[in-house]
Amino acid sequence: MSTPAEHAVKVLNSLIETTLDSARGYKEAAHSSEDAQYKTMFSERSLKRMKITGDLQQEVRTFGGEPEDDQSVLGKAHNMFVDLKAAVMGHDEKAIINEVERGEDFIKAKFEKALAEDDLPATVRELVSRAFADIKADHDTISALKKTLN
Repeated sequence: MSTPAEHAVKVLNSLIETTLDSARGYKEAAHSSEDAQYKTMFSERSLKRMKITGDLQQEVRTFGGEPEDDQSVLGKAHNMFVDLKAAVMGHDEKAIINEVERGEDFIKAKFEKALAEDDLPATVRELVSRAFADIKADHDTISALKKTLN
């Protein structure tokens, strides 16, 4: 059985991987989009996700852990799929928004699951809760945008 500190590090590192996936996904979306407004929005979101990643990594260090610094295998595979899809289909804004929303659904659920854990230290819970507020707001914005395009 792991200690509370080890458990906190495990949860945080899982969130770090997913947040790195999200930052990379937004960067790819910015690169793939031809709409200047979307490019800006996606680039800003990528930077926000990198800030969240840094905050999560710092919290891992406070527990004496080694923070993740790379995407998950699943995230890398998803990004390669998006790259391939963009190459084949061209720069379809609707398809880009659909992929971004899919990523937003995933990260939102991951943070919700972490917040549902009863045994997280208060400092971790507070950090994850603050990050989740930003993630949920971004998720809701992208969902609304998707609805306007469909």
